[in-house]
Amino acid sequence: MLRARHDPRLDHGGIVPKALCYHRGMERLRLLRAPGREQRAWGWGPTRIRKCFLAIFLVSLASTPAGVASADTRDLLERARAFYNEQHFEGAIAAAEQARAVPARADSADLIAARAYLERFRESANSGDLTNARERLRRLNPQRLGPRERVEFLVGLGETLYFDSAFGAAAEVFTSVLTPGDALAPDARERVLDWWASAVDRDARPRPDIDRQAVYQRIRDRMEAELAARPGSTAAAYWVSAAARGQGDLQAAWDAAQAGWVRAPMATDRGTSLRADLDRLVLRGIVPERAKALAQPPDTVRQEWERFKERWTKQ
Repeated sequence: MLRARHDPRLDHGGIVPKALCYHRGMERLRLLRAPGREQRAWGWGPTRIRKCFLAIFLVSLASTPAGVASADTRDLLERARAFYNEQHFEGAIAAAEQARAVPARADSADLIAARAYLERFRESANSGDLTNARERLRRLNPQRLGPRERVEFLVGLGETLYFDSAFGAAAEVFTSVLTPGDALAPDARERVLDWWASAVDRDARPRPDIDRQAVYQRIRDRMEAELAARPGSTAAAYWVSAAARGQGDLQAAWDAAQAGWVRAPMATDRGTSLRADLDRLVLRGIVPERAKALAQPPDTVRQEWERFKERWTKQ
């Protein structure tokens, strides 16, 4: 989700930034399709075709008679979800606004629109988009949502709280999503896990050192449990090392980074993104601090890391 602009670690003295244009936890979570519905073929064509269709679709929404729109509301909801999943947020919002004309669909439509507004806020930092997202989340009735939509609703609440700088509250909301082990698909769980850790990290920053120790231990404990259950978790592999470094436990941070490096091929992308993240964490944070603690030149520790990578990198 957020590309570099709102990466929560870019200005942090404890946890160093991850890749400047990649932040796993801030990625967009795909909205779930309604069971039994096929994905529209137009949603997966070339980008140029999709953009052309988006323009046509927006015009058609403005001219569709109200009676036809009401009869086709379920289809509009599916289109709104498809637009969202293809990152066409204007189309998602337009389709959702049309769909909410039918009271039975209004809450589902508001949920889709809220998530799309959150994505637009991440891209533009326009406070109006965040306000629109909050308004739709506030006015919808979650009791009228299905089980999967309620999960999406909670994620939307957590994101909104995060962007409102209510990091502790956001972390609590994300916890409620993570606790049921089967509430999320594996890729979605990865992203919410990273959202949670980012929120806890941000909540820890202004606290006294003794409090930060406990907060980062909380991250370590969850990530170690996650790795025990899901050894290929990229979010857990990154954060168990980053949180150890946040505590000043540099040897544990070093060990966890090495363990994450060798486990990286278990990830869905064969570890490409995780290794890039770990490399930045080690080179920018762990190496200089470990060198100082060991009274060694930084180049010596850096060369040790490079030799380790060479031994475990496929040629």
